[in-house]
Amino acid sequence: MHDLPSAWTEFSGLTLIEAAAIFLVFVGILLLGSMWLPGRKVVAAPDLEGVTRTYTLNGLALFVIVVLLAVLGEILDVISLSVLYTHFAELFIVANVFAFALSAGLYWRAARGQSGSPGFLRGVFFGRQLNPTWFGVDLKLFSYRPSLIALALFNVSFAVVQYDTYGELTLQMILYQSFTFLYVVNYFQFEGGMIYTWDIVSERFGWMLAWGDYVLVPFFYCLPGWWLVHQTDSLPAIAGAALCLLFVVGFCVFRGANQQKHRFKQNAKTSIWGRPAESLDGRLLVSGFWGVGRHLNYTGEICVYFAFALTTGFSSWIPFLLPVWLTALLWHRSTRDDRRCRIKYGDLWDRYRQRVPYALIPRVY
Repeated sequence: MHDLPSAWTEFSGLTLIEAAAIFLVFVGILLLGSMWLPGRKVVAAPDLEGVTRTYTLNGLALFVIVVLLAVLGEILDVISLSVLYTHFAELFIVANVFAFALSAGLYWRAARGQSGSPGFLRGVFFGRQLNPTWFGVDLKLFSYRPSLIALALFNVSFAVVQYDTYGELTLQMILYQSFTFLYVVNYFQFEGGMIYTWDIVSERFGWMLAWGDYVLVPFFYCLPGWWLVHQTDSLPAIAGAALCLLFVVGFCVFRGANQQKHRFKQNAKTSIWGRPAESLDGRLLVSGFWGVGRHLNYTGEICVYFAFALTTGFSSWIPFLLPVWLTALLWHRSTRDDRRCRIKYGDLWDRYRQRVPYALIPRVY
C-alpha cells in the first residue's frame, strides 16, 4: 500500500482562490455552452407541479468539445491537466463550498416568493424548488454536465500524471480509463432519458442533489483512478479479462434495463428482446430485464462500480468507498421505490411483485 498522494497531505502551489477561479470558470463555460449550443429539443412529461418543460439536449456536444479542447491543450502544452491531480484537495474544498452556497442561495431565492417555509436546514438540504433555472437553463439537468465532464477530466489528468511519471500507462489504468469513458459517453448519448427519471421529475433541488452532482460524482467516482496513478504492479491478463467481463455484463444490464423502461414509456407497443413488450394493464413492464428483477438496473450499476474499483486490486480500501457506499444507497433506493410504487399503483404493484418476486438478484433477493 502506498502513501496518500501529496494532494491530500499538503497544500502548495495553487491557492484556494485560484482553485475557485478554475472551478467557477469551468462551470461558467458549461453554462454558456448549455445556453448557446444547438441540440435536440425534447418535451418532458408534466412534473409534480403539472408543469411541462422543454429541454435542449446538447450535453454530448458540450462533453466532446470540452474534452477535446482539454486534451489538445495538454498536447500543445497550453495547459497542464496534471494540475487537477496535484491540487485535487483544493478543488474538492471549493466544490463543497460551491454546493453549500448554491443550495443556500436557491433556498433564499425561493423563500422570497413562497410562504410556509419548511425550515432552513430542511429547506437547504432537500430544496424548495422543483426545477430552478439559471438564465433559462434547468439547473437539475445542467448539473449533471459539470459533474460528469469534471469526472472525465480528472480521469484524463490521472493518465497524464502516470504517463509523465513512468513513461507508460499500466493495464489497470487503461482498463479504468476505458470503463469510465464509456460510462460517461453513454450517459450523454442517452441524456434524453434523464428527463423522465425520479430526480428530474420529482426531487426538489437542494444540497442533497447539488452535493451529489458537484462533489460526490466528480471527486468520489474517480477515486480508483486517483489511486492507480502510482500503482505500477502488473495486472495479470486473466484478471483484466475478468474485469472486462464484469463491466460489460453490468453495463449491459444497467443500460439495457433503463433503455427498455424508457422505450416502453415512449411506446407501450415497442419490442423487447425481439418480442412485443408485455405489461400489466399497460402500465408496468414485465418483459426483458423487468420480467427478471424489479431493480436490475441498480444491480448492473453496482457491477459497473465494482469493476471501477477492482482495477486497483486489493491494495487499499479507499477505492472501494464508492461501490460499497453506492451498493447501500441503491439497496435503500430499491426499497424506497417499492414503497412509492405500492402507493402509486396499489394492487397492480402487488400483482407485479407476484410476477417478479426478486428485486436485485434473481432467485436470491
